[in-house]
Amino acid sequence: MEAAERGAERGPGCPAGPWAVGEETAILHGGFLLAARLLQPRPLRELRKADWPRAGVPITDALREIGERCPSPLGLWKKEAVAIVWAKILLPAPPAAALEWGWKDDGFFSVAAMIPDVNHTALFELVKALGAPRLLVQLLLALPAPLCRAQLESLLEYISSDTSPADVRFFLDVWWEVMKHREGGEDATVAAFGALIHQHGGEASPEDGLQPPKRFKGDPGTPPAASGVPVLLLKGLKQIQGSITQPRLRCYALANLAELLCLSTGQGPGHGPLPVTEHLAKLSAMVSLWSSDTDSQYHPCGLPEKVREAERSVSLLSVTKPSREELLGGLDLLCSLLQAWGEELQDSLRGSEELCFESYRLLDTLSTLGKSLDFLLETGDLGEGETRLVLELTQLTRNIFRDTRAVLKDLDTSLVSSVAMAIIAQRLDRHVDVCSVFASEKTWAFSKAWVECLVENKALFQSPELVLKLLETLVNFATSHHDKESRELQMQVTQAIVECYTELSLSDKNKVISGVLVSWGGPGLSQNIQVVREGFQEDLNVTLNQITKSVSDEGLTRAVASVARLTLLSPEATVKQVCHLAVINLGAHHFLAQILCSFPALSFLESHKDPGRPCSLLLRCLEEAVWGKLSTAREEEQFLQFLAFLMQPGSATPLVSPVEVTKAFVLPCLKSDSPQIELSLQILSKVLGIPSCSEEHWIKSCHPFPLLLSLCKLLDGYTKYWHQPREQLFPSLESKDLILNILCQLCELLGPETVPSSELWVQSLAWLHRKVASLDWTVGLRLKKLYGDHFKNEVPATLFEICRLPEDEWTSQSWPAYGPGSGLLAWMECCCVSPALRDTMLALLSVNVDDPEEVNLFSKGFLVALVQVLPWCSHGEWKRLAPVVEQLLQRQVLHVPYTLEYVQHMPLLNLRPFACHLQLSVLFLRAFQLLCSCSCSTWLPPEAWLHVVQLYCASLTDLLASVKATAGAAPQPCAQEVSFVCIQLFCHLLHVAAMLPAGGCEEPLLVLALEVLSQYEVSSKADASPCAALHRANEGHFLRSVTDNVGHEELRSTLLQKLSKLGTCSEH
Repeated sequence: MEAAERGAERGPGCPAGPWAVGEETAILHGGFLLAARLLQPRPLRELRKADWPRAGVPITDALREIGERCPSPLGLWKKEAVAIVWAKILLPAPPAAALEWGWKDDGFFSVAAMIPDVNHTALFELVKALGAPRLLVQLLLALPAPLCRAQLESLLEYISSDTSPADVRFFLDVWWEVMKHREGGEDATVAAFGALIHQHGGEASPEDGLQPPKRFKGDPGTPPAASGVPVLLLKGLKQIQGSITQPRLRCYALANLAELLCLSTGQGPGHGPLPVTEHLAKLSAMVSLWSSDTDSQYHPCGLPEKVREAERSVSLLSVTKPSREELLGGLDLLCSLLQAWGEELQDSLRGSEELCFESYRLLDTLSTLGKSLDFLLETGDLGEGETRLVLELTQLTRNIFRDTRAVLKDLDTSLVSSVAMAIIAQRLDRHVDVCSVFASEKTWAFSKAWVECLVENKALFQSPELVLKLLETLVNFATSHHDKESRELQMQVTQAIVECYTELSLSDKNKVISGVLVSWGGPGLSQNIQVVREGFQEDLNVTLNQITKSVSDEGLTRAVASVARLTLLSPEATVKQVCHLAVINLGAHHFLAQILCSFPALSFLESHKDPGRPCSLLLRCLEEAVWGKLSTAREEEQFLQFLAFLMQPGSATPLVSPVEVTKAFVLPCLKSDSPQIELSLQILSKVLGIPSCSEEHWIKSCHPFPLLLSLCKLLDGYTKYWHQPREQLFPSLESKDLILNILCQLCELLGPETVPSSELWVQSLAWLHRKVASLDWTVGLRLKKLYGDHFKNEVPATLFEICRLPEDEWTSQSWPAYGPGSGLLAWMECCCVSPALRDTMLALLSVNVDDPEEVNLFSKGFLVALVQVLPWCSHGEWKRLAPVVEQLLQRQVLHVPYTLEYVQHMPLLNLRPFACHLQLSVLFLRAFQLLCSCSCSTWLPPEAWLHVVQLYCASLTDLLASVKATAGAAPQPCAQEVSFVCIQLFCHLLHVAAMLPAGGCEEPLLVLALEVLSQYEVSSKADASPCAALHRANEGHFLRSVTDNVGHEELRSTLLQKLSKLGTCSEH
């Protein structure tokens, strides 16, 4: 190869770091030069074992000096020294021509030139002097596989020649390190060494009469360096077994061999890592043995290093599996060694006071091997001779282990907690499992070291399982330790746990909250830990007040994190305060509901009140913090919206279900004397609007038939509404429509078409029918959708007198309140039930319009019935009844003569399009004339009049809107006609106002009167006739004269003021 080509091969790939020339290499260079001088006339490459005590002294002195003058972390200089010497042996000397360019292009060139040619004896003696078999193994296994095996052969040859106890230990140490080695953990020096050898093709220089291995060309498919190594180790043991005489070394050799065989055979199904408690006990025993054994190389090491080494010793990986013949050869070797050494060793193994690490490891490994042999017998498909060998070996191991088993049980495990903390602090292999034991082991907890370990390693405890275990340990300690020092420790630990919890994801925080609720219920940690209780309420108030003052989508994540921390410490107190603030803080309810819905764990079901009927924690908090304490309509509305969001939070998981809400806030309150009855009805209306997630509607699990009966009883109570004692609680008439809507929804949800007609359903229906029979007869009509064809409509017999009712659907009943002439009253009450029944009543009404007397009687009876029904109508019912009057007027079944009491002159106008409007207004006037007459004036209590006036005003408002719509649809301008109608409505309205026996009704009448005048103003301005100004003047004078007669001062003055403005505008 040309010099330029060789330089190109060496230069680019050579790492410079470990090969850099510095003070260390200069000292090493001097040591080797002195050694070479002492060995003269022979060169160092011919060094023999016997020469090392004399020639090796300068080298060991140089290594000692490097260690003193150039300290490096973890003895890095040792590894670099071994790597330099080994690379010097493996790499061929550069050609003379390379002197010109090698120092520039080859990173190893300069340092290699400083070390004289040496052989493997120098290398192995150097490693022995350093006490660094691990370094040798790390570098050995970084070599290409063929070269690795060749170098191991060189080691075996070195060991086998003039074998001393030190050589035996060195060989066994190398073997042990091979089994403890892990791929992928190489540092820069090992990586640089491997790369250097691969780059130069794995060539070796001849020495000691050995032929170099064939040139190795590395490729991606190269097998691992450790392949074939176990076989060579077995070979080496066979070669030196006669030189192993010390009991300790014999235990060491047998332990290595048994361990190798365990790793080669496997342990069968279920094989895996030891349980963590056994793992810790094992590590603790090993550390204790090293600490008490002054001959152990690990005796002077600190606890962290001992633990690190102990974990390496128990965390062995499977080695390359040998062939069947090789495995059986290893078993045969172990069998022969146990036969030769077993009896002698057994005597020394029986006493725990003589136990050292090697003998402990032998006993432990033989125990494991026994299981492996059993597995091999079951699955190995062995021949007769092979089976005999395995059985014999099994018996030998059992004999040894039977007599020495007690020794393993008596081992010192007092260092378990210290070992665990060392594992955690160093993040060793099983530190995650150890963290779990650390968090839950009560006997270790709250020592100074334990608290320090937790505080310093918080990052390792950021999982919901570990946080919960720590909390359990904290509570356990807090319940029995109350002194000042213990409380200070509790504060530290609580803070550390909260910090761990804060770093969790939201889903993991929910897991922790669930665990807290399961373990300690709603009060959470605050119930058991005084340091949590102290200052918590203030923290809670300050935090939540800040949240409610900065409501924004951007602040949601931060707010959720703050509430999560509070919820961990005291779930119940936090939820109650959030619910309270959601109701009293205007506009904050939606934001606070969003926050709560971030914690599905709060849907936790408690059972301490009634074990058979668990209740949601959140609902209990709502009941105790809010329910019954709502003082304004705004608070009630915010509560409703807050509750609705908790049931339907959009993309989040609902915190409460409609079933839970119904059982908590509706069913217990559906009594007329309940203070929360109206709010409960609003809640029921809300929840019924929530779609069911399953095929069967959720309402069917809420005792639907008793629920229906409760609603029916409430409706029945409205028939006596104005005659109830004032002190008796009862829902307002405004709630009647809500009850009717709810009842309608329930009938649809529970009707025959939605529920299979099971026997239970039919029985429930019959039960409800019997109960409803004692209530007002109109209640039963409202259940028609539920009854279906099971029951006929039951109505007063007098209804049949004015209606052609089919008897297959209708049946008559005799009720004392419905005597002769009450048919129209019953008919009108039917019209109030539903639009469908109203249309049926109109269709079935029987009036002979050709008989004037019958029409007159019907019209008078209609007015009387209207007066009887009006005060008890809800707004919805009155809305349903108003079209009945309009239809009857249009069909001319109802005769309402229009009198001219408020007409000065006969208007020559086309009033036909507005005839029904005028008649309807007159009908209302006549109704009030009857209602306010002497015979009826005491019929209603004072508070009923306001309701009646409100219904009247609502009808007149609709009437006014209809007038505008009719005028807008007219083919010809009709401004004068609209003005006339408005004047008539205004006069009728003032007439009604003048007749009312009770005060307090003026406001709705005033509002309506002003609205009528405003409409009059619009129409009069639209009048384009030549005499429009004259008309306006005359009409204005007339309106003022009528208004002057109004008795109520405020009403009169306000209307006159409005009229004066109209007059001023008309003049302009």
